[in-house]
Amino acid sequence: MKNLNLSHIMKTTKIIIAAIALSALCCTEATAQGFRPENFNFPEGSYSPVTNVNRAGYPRVLKDNSVMFRVNAPQAQMVQIDLCGVKYDMNKADDGAWIVTTKPQVPGYHYYSLVVDGVSVSDPASQTFFGCSRWSSAIEIVEPGMDDFEVHDVPHGEVRTVNYYSKVEEAWRPLMVYTPAGYNEGKQDYPVVYIQHGGGEDHRGWMEQGRTANILDNLIASGKAVPMIVVSSNSNVRARSGGMGFGAGYSWDGMQTFRNELIDNVIPFVEKNYRVKKDRKSRAMCGLSMGGGQSFYIGLRDPEVFANVGVLSTGMFGGIAGAANFDLEKEVPGMLTDTKNFNKKFDVFFLTCGEQDPRIEYTRNIVKKMRDGGVDVRFNSYSGDHEWQVWRKSLHEFAQYLFK
Repeated sequence: MKNLNLSHIMKTTKIIIAAIALSALCCTEATAQGFRPENFNFPEGSYSPVTNVNRAGYPRVLKDNSVMFRVNAPQAQMVQIDLCGVKYDMNKADDGAWIVTTKPQVPGYHYYSLVVDGVSVSDPASQTFFGCSRWSSAIEIVEPGMDDFEVHDVPHGEVRTVNYYSKVEEAWRPLMVYTPAGYNEGKQDYPVVYIQHGGGEDHRGWMEQGRTANILDNLIASGKAVPMIVVSSNSNVRARSGGMGFGAGYSWDGMQTFRNELIDNVIPFVEKNYRVKKDRKSRAMCGLSMGGGQSFYIGLRDPEVFANVGVLSTGMFGGIAGAANFDLEKEVPGMLTDTKNFNKKFDVFFLTCGEQDPRIEYTRNIVKKMRDGGVDVRFNSYSGDHEWQVWRKSLHEFAQYLFK
């Protein structure tokens, strides 16, 4: 018999105990929330976020946007809420439930997890989303005036998941594609937005967390945006040679694996299988954070492919580790030395960032440098940090500029 590592045994035992506690949580919470909601005395004025599995249960958002969590885990020794990296110790009540109220949160979308006896797990009371490089729970704090992010009584498009063959990975890979209302019945061709997720997320991010379909449905129905197709691909590409789509960081060289995937695989697949316009003026590329860097390099250095580029909350200008002294002319030759010609190549060049994002001042500074050099760049900032509410607002604005 092989010798077993004691630390491995202890770690495994800890995970098993946490799993047992979580199993108890699932059963008791489902019973209490699913069938006996009258047992809960909810705080006055609180509401259940749309991200809850059970709209008659916890977590609850209070009047001041703080969040009350209630977790049934009677066998657990310690339970915490990890909300966007801030941990809150929960207090155990006599009935075995663990309760805590957080500090007030800014409106928008927030990932969170439970930490049960030291093991981080998703909350079975919440829907789960792929973010932070794992399946995570999430909570939505309502922001007044953001009705275009919700489902309304308007003609609705469709979001479908399809698979294409990647010659880069030599494997089948998924795409999520939004087609506007009327696509299935009509014969017209549509312009296309190729939209990229951030680090730790994948092709599902924009369609699920980003509410792309709601935003486009409502904008198109109100006449604020033209009907368009939106394609969300997974940019976490690993070439057979071992390269990563973003393995070399914010650099032109670091973009080459995903650039090949997008231009040589994704776009040809979309143009073969969907009714799309195939000229550069009918293509846009945009992305958030990591995807913003991809859109900056690929979009701006391939103007024969894209005439519209959106760069959302990128860290390449500064505000993150390793980003410093960004040289616009070096990274996009001609931007500052042949600016008139650069401007002619793009119908829309758009940058955004959250006002509480550590990247904001660096982004403002680079926008000023661009404008001082004569670059036609649109810029906007929105209340919020590095999170989905800012990116929804960014897409909402960007879409209204496109293909007109």
